[in-house]
Amino acid sequence: MAEEEKKAVKKTAAKKTTAKKTATKKTAAKKTAAKKTAAKKPAAKKTAPKAAEVKTADPKSTEPKAAAKPAAKKTAPAKAAKGGTITVEQTGSPIRQPKDQAATLRGLGLRRRHQRRTLEDTPSVRGMINKVAHLVRVIEDAE
Repeated sequence: MAEEEKKAVKKTAAKKTTAKKTATKKTAAKKTAAKKTAAKKPAAKKTAPKAAEVKTADPKSTEPKAAAKPAAKKTAPAKAAKGGTITVEQTGSPIRQPKDQAATLRGLGLRRRHQRRTLEDTPSVRGMINKVAHLVRVIEDAE
């Protein structure tokens, strides 16, 4: 009788594992099918309204609405007039500092202590130096 019980337990365990395997296969098949359908759908195209189709804010008004002014183009901030450079040396380690400060050091091109880097003297570089002023020192301000 004990042998029959063992066989029954083994059969139920085998059924459970096969049920789990088929369930995972079904979910995997559903996921791949969902990915395929998502890949087949074309991206929706956005079309800008034509000038003639521009709706007026006040429907009672009979005057045609003037065309919208184009947005003013933003210009890049002016760089140093003479192309000045600045040399920076890393004096501190980014260990135990916030990750954004370590990233700022990498952005300045500094990877290890006592490494020097000559950079363009721009407002963005100055801002980066100010952010990690406790980890770097300015060697020279060539103007």
